[in-house]
Amino acid sequence: MSSTNKQSLEFEKPLLELEKQLDDLMQSSANSDMDFTDEIKAIEKKIEKTKRQVYSDLSPWQKVQLSRHPNRPYSPDLISRIFTNFEELHGDRLFRDDHALIGGPAFIDGQPVMIIAQQKGRNTEENLQRNFGCPNPEGYRKALRLMKMANRFNLPIISLIDTPGAYPGIGAEERHVAEAIAVNLREMADFEVPIIALVIGEGGSGGALGVAVADRVLILENAYYSVISPEGCAAILWKDRAFASNAAEALKLDANELLKLGIVDSVLAEPAGGAHRDWETTAQTIKDSLLAELKNLAKMKPAELTVRRYQKFRVMGQFSG
Repeated sequence: MSSTNKQSLEFEKPLLELEKQLDDLMQSSANSDMDFTDEIKAIEKKIEKTKRQVYSDLSPWQKVQLSRHPNRPYSPDLISRIFTNFEELHGDRLFRDDHALIGGPAFIDGQPVMIIAQQKGRNTEENLQRNFGCPNPEGYRKALRLMKMANRFNLPIISLIDTPGAYPGIGAEERHVAEAIAVNLREMADFEVPIIALVIGEGGSGGALGVAVADRVLILENAYYSVISPEGCAAILWKDRAFASNAAEALKLDANELLKLGIVDSVLAEPAGGAHRDWETTAQTIKDSLLAELKNLAKMKPAELTVRRYQKFRVMGQFSG
């Protein structure tokens, strides 16, 4: 994405100001006979230095902010760059179509797969249509319908996760959202095809886990995956959402902490400055990783996949009597 289209977070503003200076200087150079080569090189050098300073030591809360960046690539942006012939399928065959969750068959380097993906919106109209990326029970039932289809036709399942959580509204409770998620957890544990889950932005609570019982769980460097959002945790523990940064630290929800805890299997590096600065490189990194994981999982027999998947989730966490 071009810098002129970028919105910035508070800690990114020094970098954005430099990039605006560079754009203005390049525009002046193009519109005049003057040579600004030395000045352009100096600003480019300063941009790289500032970029390293800004992004080299981000706090967990700052990473949460990056995971929600308005210019971060969403599921459709990645699907169009990684897969071919994606055919979106609609509806759960019980109630209605849920636009917060999309899915359907596609190809990755000629290999057929089934995609399940959560989707937010970029403006108010899209967010209302997508329910701010919070699936209703019919979204999880649609996902289950597609995953059952994948299991029947021996298609690996790739799940792209980006949700603050399942929708907590009255209608969702009336239609049994907890039960819909629970059924997905049970069924995904038994599917005999490879399953790869990738957290591309927010991975909030059961809303994320409802499509993430996978053989391999991957996460982008600046994404997060947690039992609760930092704001929700702060509201419960501190009685004040202003303590969200403290909650983010305590929850150990950022990618590297999750890797240490064994919650995720691999952290995918983002381009310098985050995925929102270079969609193409981000998509290529994801594609390379997915292809490598699919190749490794293809070596396993169905019975081995289900046993290892079950064991993978059983050993997570610590228990004390």
